[in-house]
Amino acid sequence: MKYLLDTHTLIWLVTDTERLSSKVKKIFEEPGSQIFVSAISFWEVSLKFALGKLELVGGDAQDLFDECKNLGFKTISIEPEICASFSQLNVFHHRDPFGRMLIWQAITKNYTLITKDSTINLYKTEGLKTIW
Repeated sequence: MKYLLDTHTLIWLVTDTERLSSKVKKIFEEPGSQIFVSAISFWEVSLKFALGKLELVGGDAQDLFDECKNLGFKTISIEPEICASFSQLNVFHHRDPFGRMLIWQAITKNYTLITKDSTINLYKTEGLKTIW
């Protein structure tokens, strides 16, 4: 199964695993799970870190990227085709542009988005699969 991490899931995985659900923890232990992290999440973390809106205990945004590589997660970039078709996604369910782009990547690439954000579930009618 292919999973895409929402940004908060990525942060909690590296800094505070107690905040993850037991179902999510099990996904990380399953040998067949393919875990993907989007460049969007690294951009969001780096921006919020630089603005002082996010504190990463014992590290910085670059450390988060390095830890993903150490964990064997695959990274995905933001492709022009995804950007060009982004307007097809309903903008009214979720106002955060970072979150909406992760949602659109998950829908178009057929990933299951690992997120605790219940607002995101409004996109299930547009083909989004989520788990928490």
